Amino acid sequence: MAAPAQQVAQLDEHAQQASLATAMDHYQAGRRVAARRLFQSLARQGMPAAQYNLAVMHLRRELPNASRAQAAALLARAARGGFVTAQFMLGQAHENGDLGPRDLARAHDWYEMAAESGSVDAQVAMGTACFLGRGRPQDAERAAHWYREAAKGGDVGAMYLLASLYEQGDGVSQDLRLARHWYAQAAEHGDVAAPFKLKELAQRATEPP
Repeated sequence: MAAPAQQVAQLDEHAQQASLATAMDHYQAGRRVAARRLFQSLARQGMPAAQYNLAVMHLRRELPNASRAQAAALLARAARGGFVTAQFMLGQAHENGDLGPRDLARAHDWYEMAAESGSVDAQVAMGTACFLGRGRPQDAERAAHWYREAAKGGDVGAMYLLASLYEQGDGVSQDLRLARHWYAQAAEHGDVAAPFKLKELAQRATEPP
């Protein structure tokens, strides 16, 4: 049986989740003032999801005195609180210059945090950053790591790129079996180039050494 302090914490969490659901209902129904008040109350209590939603309302100019600076601060609080969508959004904002000057290093700090939390889109971004040396030192081995994580998470482009790395031995030991595996996975998920790569590898396998 939970101790009294734990029971209170659980009740508080349930109440917050219920309030968040109500706020989302208000927002979806177009009741922006009611949604804002609940999001603000929950954000002050330190709820990352509410901080994120309030930031989005700032960015969409759905609040009085909407502010990109306020949006950035709220997103940072939500991201530091572990809200993965906010982490990825901050990465995009710093990469594209949506909240100020472009800063690829900071963008990939946030992408990396989101990638480590399981965001497939962030894992692709980290793979590309490490492969090209954008916002991170060029590192084919790290690129392969992140593309592999994204491929396991179902990203078709990452499947194809990982197959290519195994085919070329770039960042990984050359392994045509694994190259075929990931090309096959990419083909199965709709990549149009992967079937041609599978045929090419099959032909190479029949050629004399």
